[in-house]
Amino acid sequence: MKTLMELLPLAIVVVVMGAGTWFLLTREWAIGPWLLAGLLFAHGWVHLMFVFPQPDPAAAGSTAWPFDMGGSWLIGGAGLDIGLVRTVGMALMVVVFAGFTLAALASVGVVVPAGWWAGLVVVSAAGSLVLLTMFMSPLFLLGYAIDLALLWLVFASVWSPTGIGIP
Repeated sequence: MKTLMELLPLAIVVVVMGAGTWFLLTREWAIGPWLLAGLLFAHGWVHLMFVFPQPDPAAAGSTAWPFDMGGSWLIGGAGLDIGLVRTVGMALMVVVFAGFTLAALASVGVVVPAGWWAGLVVVSAAGSLVLLTMFMSPLFLLGYAIDLALLWLVFASVWSPTGIGIP
């Protein structure tokens, strides 16, 4: 419960940013797609934390480092080889980061065609959900919520870079 309470300030920021972005997108304000692009890129970037070394536990406080590929439940619980789990995890991490980066670019129509946006978001969010599940941690609840909100944005056809709703 303490870990979840530590997430509360960040969760509030994410909810406010998400609601603000949704408001701007549905009213077709020019800043909306740019804000969404920033959020997509940031969400993808967080997945790269799996390659960063664990910070000093004394400096990190009481929260355990959740981005440890060696601590997957698939290794201990399902008996899978640690090398296989890490390889799949790394591949998913790259796909998720690249996908969200490309989706961010598609959101604002830079380099990547806007028509690719929905597919990139769906593939990236699905990959993120799998990756987060592979290395389960209560700290990943916020990541699950972001992925589900992005999937809702696509499937509810609330907004797309080509106009309101997916054509």
